[in-house]
Amino acid sequence: MAVAKDIIPPVLPALPALRTNWHRGVPASAAFGWLKAGWRDFTRRPLPSLLYGFAVFLVSLLVLVSLFNFGYDYILFPALSGFLVVAPLAATGLYEKSRRLAAGKPVTLTDMLFVRIRSGGQIVFVGLLLCLLMALWNRAAFLLYALFFGLHPFPGLDGIIPVLIGTPTGWALLIVGGLVGGLFAAFSFAISVFAIPRLLDERVDALTAMGQSMALVWNNLPVMLTWAAIVIVLFAACVATALVGLIVVFPVLGHATWHAFSTMRGETGSVDR
Repeated sequence: MAVAKDIIPPVLPALPALRTNWHRGVPASAAFGWLKAGWRDFTRRPLPSLLYGFAVFLVSLLVLVSLFNFGYDYILFPALSGFLVVAPLAATGLYEKSRRLAAGKPVTLTDMLFVRIRSGGQIVFVGLLLCLLMALWNRAAFLLYALFFGLHPFPGLDGIIPVLIGTPTGWALLIVGGLVGGLFAAFSFAISVFAIPRLLDERVDALTAMGQSMALVWNNLPVMLTWAAIVIVLFAACVATALVGLIVVFPVLGHATWHAFSTMRGETGSVDR
């Protein structure tokens, strides 16, 4: 007599066995090895990476110009910090270049723009979640401003800087806003830093990838804090150059993130540690 499992096909094909040999306790110095490996990938066939970084710069510049033109300059600072939330998703093409270089395959800009995602639409779920986190952070920043300064009109960038650094209320907003923003950034960083490269390269569902990413960050806290500090410092340098630095910095960090992911799953040969 046939049973139900012999008649009804599975809804999804069987997934491969989940990887269990992820690394723990990676030393903090490995973060600089990732950066060095990212620079090495950038300098190998640099034109696609430069064009990719230039596209990110143009999109970022367009967003900033739109904020000023439509009177949303009051969310400039949350928008800049929110960029770090969605950056791992925007770097997918850079992960693809590093993956192809490691496999000895040719790399073109087309390969980086039209990436074959092994997990299919699962990466869309992560992307939507990151965009939601960015939107929530922008709303939280607006509410914090209203909480400390009331419903007064935004004085513009020329007026807000002296208020923030020259008044007790401004300093309180900077401290509280930094703490709240840090929570958003830490959560988004933890769920995405390894999840998106894994979804690109392996057939796994989004929740598993995000959960594994959080576990890897927690179990490798010293090196991940070092890596986060490197990212923040380099991004601050990009802001100081009116985002022009993104043309080089964004690709290097994207390539380096792929090497961080490779290190965590045991492929340490390409990274100087």
